[in-house]
Amino acid sequence: MDVDKDLLTELSTSAQRVQRALTAAGIAATITEHDTSARTSAEAAVILGCHVGQIAKSLVFRAASGTPVLVIASGANRVDVTKISALVGEPIGKADAAFVREVTGYAIGGIPPLAHAQRLSTFIDRDLLAYDVVYAAGGTPHALFPIPPADLVRVADGMVADTRVFASDQSPGA
Repeated sequence: MDVDKDLLTELSTSAQRVQRALTAAGIAATITEHDTSARTSAEAAVILGCHVGQIAKSLVFRAASGTPVLVIASGANRVDVTKISALVGEPIGKADAAFVREVTGYAIGGIPPLAHAQRLSTFIDRDLLAYDVVYAAGGTPHALFPIPPADLVRVADGMVADTRVFASDQSPGA
C-alpha cells in the first residue's frame, strides 16, 4: 500500500510521519488536518461530529522507574492510575511535556497511537471496543484519523484493559 504523495504534501511533517506509519501497517485511514485545534476529546468530538467516547486519546505516563507508559483511553473516560500502576507493576504519574515529546516525538494534544520515538508499554481502554470506528490524533492537535478499534489495538501493539475510573468517581481531567 503506497501513500498518496499529494496527500502527504498537504499534511504537516508530524502528520506525514503518522500517515506513513498507518500505510506501512496496512491501515487505509487518511489523516485530515482541521483549521480548529482538537487538544481535548470534547473539541475533537465537535470537529468530527461524533460521540466523545469515540475519541481515542493518547495519554503518556511515567513509571517510577522512568519507563514511559501510554494509555489510549476513550475520550469519555478518566484514567485510573491505580489500575494502570497495577498493570505496569509499579507506581505511575503523569509525564511532563518534555518527557512526552522525548519518548513519543510529538507534543501533548497530538500524540498518535503509533509511530513513536521509543517503544511504549501501551494499554487500551476496553470501552473503545464498543464502537465500530474511533478517532485518534495524527501527530498534531489539528490532525485526526478514523480507525476500527481492532486495528487500533494492532497498530498500537497494546493490551486491552479496564483503564477507567468508575463512572461515579469521574470528574474533569485525565
